[in-house]
Amino acid sequence: MNVLVIGANGQIGQKVVNLLQNSEEHTVKAMVRKEEQANTFLKQGVESVVASLEDSVDEIAEAMTGSDAVIFTAGSGGKTGPDKTLLVDLDGAVKTVEASERLGLKRYVMVSAFQANNRENWNEALLPYYAAKHYADKALEASSLSYTIVRPGGLLNDEGTGNVAVGEKLDRGSVPREDVAQVVVESLTTQNVFNRAFDLISGETPVGEALRSL
Repeated sequence: MNVLVIGANGQIGQKVVNLLQNSEEHTVKAMVRKEEQANTFLKQGVESVVASLEDSVDEIAEAMTGSDAVIFTAGSGGKTGPDKTLLVDLDGAVKTVEASERLGLKRYVMVSAFQANNRENWNEALLPYYAAKHYADKALEASSLSYTIVRPGGLLNDEGTGNVAVGEKLDRGSVPREDVAQVVVESLTTQNVFNRAFDLISGETPVGEALRSL
């Protein structure tokens, strides 16, 4: 499967790209915002394309051309204001869904946020971000795409354990970015999670087994 990683230069995105590059069943293309980021990936042997989530749907679709699947792990970042959160985390994400539909892509995996589906559990300090994730997820669910929405808990830079907990009624927790990346990549082809959304934290179950149990 030819997989486009949107937000490839982010902390999760880089780990996703590495997993896909070393995979025997997928090829990867990194979508980044800057030429220097693209050049870094090219030096690593990874095809890349420069595009912005603030571009038009037509421009984003052009960047996606040739892909079978999308992994969305982009974000405006913690140093921007609610305006960029609206334009990138919400509208930018929705534009990639529209572009994916236009191109007839097979799969779309979204990295969201823990309990983004449940307003009562949103982090009070990040309400614009959670609102953006909530409605971007809804747009994906309402689309014609075969989707998976992964909602990780607090993100850690610890080494991944390969063991996670997934589901709808998990206690709030954290998870290494390495494990998030593994869950996202395995979700591409694990049919149990097609057209499903779930929370993700560290746990006791190997990633593949956890996903097949949903």
